[in-house]
Amino acid sequence: MDSKQKLFAGLVFCLSLALGFGVTTQTAVANQAYTHNALTDKVDELFKQWDKNDSPGAAVGIFKDGRIIYARGYGIANLEYALPWTPQTPSRIGSISKQFIGMCIAILAEQGKLSLDDNIRKYIPDWPEYNGPITLRHLMHHTSGVREYLTLVELMGKAEGSGYVYTPRELVRTLSRQKELNFKPGDENSYSNSGYFLLSEVVNRVSGLETSAFAKKYIFDPLGMNDTHFHDNPDLIVKNRAYGYSPKKEGGYRLDILRLKVIGDLGVITTVEDFLKWDQNFYENKLGDGTQNLINMMKTRGKLNSGEVIPYAFGLNISHYGGLKIVSHGGSAVGYVAQYMQFPEQRFSVVILSNLSNFSTGRIARKIADLYLADQFTESPTPRQRQRPREERPKPVKLSSSRLKKYVGNYYSDELNITYTLDVESNNLVLKLRETSSILTAYSTDNFGWGRRRLEFKRDREKRITGFILQAGRVKNLKFRKIKK
Repeated sequence: MDSKQKLFAGLVFCLSLALGFGVTTQTAVANQAYTHNALTDKVDELFKQWDKNDSPGAAVGIFKDGRIIYARGYGIANLEYALPWTPQTPSRIGSISKQFIGMCIAILAEQGKLSLDDNIRKYIPDWPEYNGPITLRHLMHHTSGVREYLTLVELMGKAEGSGYVYTPRELVRTLSRQKELNFKPGDENSYSNSGYFLLSEVVNRVSGLETSAFAKKYIFDPLGMNDTHFHDNPDLIVKNRAYGYSPKKEGGYRLDILRLKVIGDLGVITTVEDFLKWDQNFYENKLGDGTQNLINMMKTRGKLNSGEVIPYAFGLNISHYGGLKIVSHGGSAVGYVAQYMQFPEQRFSVVILSNLSNFSTGRIARKIADLYLADQFTESPTPRQRQRPREERPKPVKLSSSRLKKYVGNYYSDELNITYTLDVESNNLVLKLRETSSILTAYSTDNFGWGRRRLEFKRDREKRITGFILQAGRVKNLKFRKIKK
């Protein structure tokens, strides 16, 4: 190739890049052609810090009286290919997926194929009996006491978003091996992803369809949600979807995505524009028998054994904001976060999807509601505070290496089917699992911890260490026994 040919080829290449970028930019602009006004300018200002070409971002949808009054994308949905966020960008919504599983169960109940008061053992025969039945209603309202599976897999060295993959079948086996509950079913309300994963399994076993196929047939297709699905196939190509990211300490971002088949507590991929169709179905139901009875079931709040009514319904939080009734839920899944807020009496909703793990979707959604509903609030708009018990952390103590060496050994949990190795390194007691190690902090003789976890060693009558009991948030009293040499 002579110099003229090289020059011509170079010009063609540059022109094709310019045209390609122009088409991409023009398409992105065309896909965000919603009317601007003084209010939408204020909305844009809330997203300003992410509205650039080198940052993950978000898409917002604002719904009023059955239509989108404003929607726009900010920042980049895919940093590798510089794909901008638009209202048509598919993205994970994390725990907002739970309301779709709630609807699947409600439809099956309406069809007479199950009852909310059914014992889970009817559908998962290997499930432990415990001290009293766990019903589908318990799972739905987070009152079952079932241990949190995300904590369990993390304790197994397979944390969500890590390189280790677990299947739904493995997860059912792990949950079925648990010998204790966190509390008696119905006594307390404690958020549990395990419950909605198990409900997803029930949908599959009752309907004879994969849960993703059931949701498509009975929810997404009837509503025309053509860009929405339960993502139970990690190899499925989703055109123009957002990829999740987390910030790095040294600056920049790292890819943070899931490659799991597990759905139920999470798993839905959707768009801002598709979500309008789901939002509007709460007002005029098109699913199941087509009556509002199905919606009323979805909004039925749970009740504790004490008779106390809790805010949680079928994957929905029912509460108040600014004195107005609100139906809402947030979601996160490694590098993705999302927020959905509906003010049913005002027929006003906000949905935000983001591909940045530390994006404050809830805070911004509330600020948008403040902008549009300020003249309708009957009281000061303050977010509902989560009631978390204050944890008093004990003060660390220093134990000698000779005392620490008494804890050295291998410890096995048949509930996790995993072995922890404890060793002493540089005058620290270290817990090892797979390729990771954690330094244990001593709080007293036989009491240690790392992070928010607490570990208490147990001894026999001769004062020999026989094992330990682990407390890890929504996993309580997990027992390990020391393996004899």
